[in-house]
Amino acid sequence: MAKNGGGAIVNLVSIVSWVAVPSGGTYSASKAAAWALTNWLRIALREQGTQVVGVHAGPVDTDMASELTLPKVKPVDVVRQVLSAIETGRDEVLADDMTRQVKVGLSDREGIYLNFNPERRRARREVRNSSK
Repeated sequence: MAKNGGGAIVNLVSIVSWVAVPSGGTYSASKAAAWALTNWLRIALREQGTQVVGVHAGPVDTDMASELTLPKVKPVDVVRQVLSAIETGRDEVLADDMTRQVKVGLSDREGIYLNFNPERRRARREVRNSSK
């Protein structure tokens, strides 16, 4: 890429790069490492003109997530957001509402990563919304 004046690297690092789930400890750990690598690559390759985009997404509507009951983002929507990020020079894509909420939760007084349970959070949100 350096010989060609740069380019773009896109790394799908997932929402579980920030939070662990009971059934996916090693998966979460590997995605956290991938997120750290993505951040380092962004810094290391910037001078050569290479953009590094980290893509965070909750469940994507693919075979891998077919048994999950959580809301899923469509792959085509993720691709559109990634292409937009490349075109506008953004370094990060937060592909769905769950991911955006988790990122905000990282700075909560009690970080969301300490006890992440998307089903419980969704139920709490539904109760709050129904009482309004």
